[in-house]
Amino acid sequence: MKNATKEAAAKLLILPLLLVQTRGQDFGQTQFICTSVPKDVDLCAATMQNGVASEDLKSTVMQLRETVLQQKETIMNHKETIRELTSKLNRCESQSMPEAGDSRASGRRKESGSKNTMGDVSRAPSDTLSQLGQTLQSLKQRLENLEFSRTNSSVQANGLKELLQNKIDELERQVLSRVNSLEEGRTSLRNETEQRGKVESTLTSLHQRITDLEKGQKDNRPLDRFQLTFPLRTNYMYAKVKKSLPEMYAFTVCMWLKSNASPSVGTPFSYAVPGQANELVLIGWGNNPMEILINDKMAKLPFVINDGKWHHICITWTTRDGVWEAFQDGVIRGNGENLAPYHPIKPQGVLVLGQEQDTLGGGFDATQAFVGNMANFNMWDRKLSSGEIYNLATCSSKAQTGNVLAWAETSIDIYGGISKWTFEPCRQIN
Repeated sequence: MKNATKEAAAKLLILPLLLVQTRGQDFGQTQFICTSVPKDVDLCAATMQNGVASEDLKSTVMQLRETVLQQKETIMNHKETIRELTSKLNRCESQSMPEAGDSRASGRRKESGSKNTMGDVSRAPSDTLSQLGQTLQSLKQRLENLEFSRTNSSVQANGLKELLQNKIDELERQVLSRVNSLEEGRTSLRNETEQRGKVESTLTSLHQRITDLEKGQKDNRPLDRFQLTFPLRTNYMYAKVKKSLPEMYAFTVCMWLKSNASPSVGTPFSYAVPGQANELVLIGWGNNPMEILINDKMAKLPFVINDGKWHHICITWTTRDGVWEAFQDGVIRGNGENLAPYHPIKPQGVLVLGQEQDTLGGGFDATQAFVGNMANFNMWDRKLSSGEIYNLATCSSKAQTGNVLAWAETSIDIYGGISKWTFEPCRQIN
C-alpha cells in the first residue's frame, strides 16, 4: 500500500478545474482542487474515476486505523501482564532466598520437611531424642521426689517404685537402641513412626502410674488396689477370672460396688458350669430387687446400692439347710434358709464379672449387664463372721483377702474396653 502511494505521488499532475457559470447560474468565486493523477492517464477519465478512488482510499485508511487501535490495545494488555508477572517474580524471590550452596527447590523441601504432624511426617531424629531425654529426666526427678518424701513407704509401694524404675531403664535402652539405629542409617518413616508410638504410649502409661503414686503418698496403696469401670450396658464388656472355683460346701463373696444405674445395676458376677448356666449368680434386673441364684434357686436380697455411692456388700451361704446372710456396708441386712440346700457349688466352671451367662462363658444379654464400678472382689470357701465382714467394710488392717479368689490385676482378663482405675473408697469411708 505504501509503494503504490509513493508511485502515485511521483507522477502527480495538478489538474485545475475552472468552474464557470452554466445555464445562467453563477457559482461565485472559483476554487482550485488538486487531485493526483497517474502519468500517461487520460485526464478526463481520471476525473471521472476520482470519486471512486477517494472512497477506496477512505475505506483503506479506516481499516488501517482500526488495525492500529487493535494492536495498541494488545500491546497495552501485554504490558499489564508483564508488569503483573514481574511483581509476582519479585515476591517469590524475596520469600524463598536459598541458603548458600542450596537450590531454591531444595530450600522448599527443607521448609516443608520441617513440619511435624503425628503419624505422617517423621520428626528430626535429634528432636525426638531430645524430647525423650527431657521426658525421662522429668520422670526420674519425680521418682526421686517420691523417694525423698516417702521414707516410711510400705513394701508394696517400694515394689511399685522398682517397677517404675525398671520401666524407665527399659525406655533408656530403647532410646540408646534408637540412637544406634540412626547412626547405622537404617531408618525409615514407617518404622520410626511405629517406634515413636510405642515409646510415647509407654511414657503415657508411666506418667499415669507415677501420678497415681504421687496422689497416694499418704495411703501407701498396694498394687491390688484397682477398680473396674463398666460405663455402658452392653453385651461385650466383661472381665473373666482366669481360675475356676473348686467344689464348695460353703462360701462368702464380698466386693465394693458403685452404680447409679436405673432401674437396677445389672449382674455384678455370674458363675456357670457345664449343664448349669446359673450355678452362682448375683443379679439385679428390671424393677426387681437384687437376687442371689444358686443352682437356679433364688433368694431376694435387701440391697440398695444404685445411689452413685460406694457400697461394700457380702453374701454368705452354707449348703446345710441352704442358710444365707446378706451384709451391706458391714451391717447384716437380711438372711434366710432353704436356698439350694445340700447342693455343693460345682467346680470347673467359668466366673465372669459384669455379665450374666446363658451358656458356659457366653450368651450375654445387654439388658442384664452391670453398669458402674467394681473393686475388691474376693471369695472364701467358708462363712465369714460378722466381725470379719465389718473389717472388710471399714478397710481395717485386719481385713483378709479371699482364700479361693483374691482381687489382683493378674487374676483377671478384661474385654470390650473396660477401664482400670485406682481404687479409693476406703479414703471416702475414713
